[in-house]
Amino acid sequence: MNWKKLSSEYIARFQYFTARKDRCEMPGGKIVESYYVVELPRSACALAITENGEVIMTKQYRHPIEKIILEIPGGFVEEGEDIVKGIARELMEETGYAFTTIEHVGEVAANPGILNNYTDLFLATGGKKVAAQNLDANEEIEIILLPLEKVRLMLQNNEFDQALHVSCMFYAFQKLDEDGESLY
Repeated sequence: MNWKKLSSEYIARFQYFTARKDRCEMPGGKIVESYYVVELPRSACALAITENGEVIMTKQYRHPIEKIILEIPGGFVEEGEDIVKGIARELMEETGYAFTTIEHVGEVAANPGILNNYTDLFLATGGKKVAAQNLDANEEIEIILLPLEKVRLMLQNNEFDQALHVSCMFYAFQKLDEDGESLY
């Protein structure tokens, strides 16, 4: 039972997002005069594991929550870019690591009540440092390598703030367990 979009008006357009106001009709005929939607590009993140069995974590300041947090690598996929190539590019830019295997483990919508985008979740293994970081102008990312089981314990103890990354780690660990991989 989808809503019928009667009209749509863009109220903001910026580099990384747009915002629009939709007027909609619900299946029962009720009119929703103003439904606000933030449009974002597709994004991707990965539980990235080095060839030595360490998880590559990123530590950076996140201004919207005014906090330095520990995350996994990821970012927006370019328009028209293949999703696997997009996460490989993001991994290389943020960490300088290339990976022998990149597996898709899921897809989630961050906040479908207001955001229209999805994030693809990956497990990247066999990471080898091959380059320096190539960060965007406003990025300052510290790389931290942690043992796989320490990251699993941190996940179980609710020590990560980024919900999309928590989903990714959950599905990636599930994939590792299903495959019976004792990676290292």
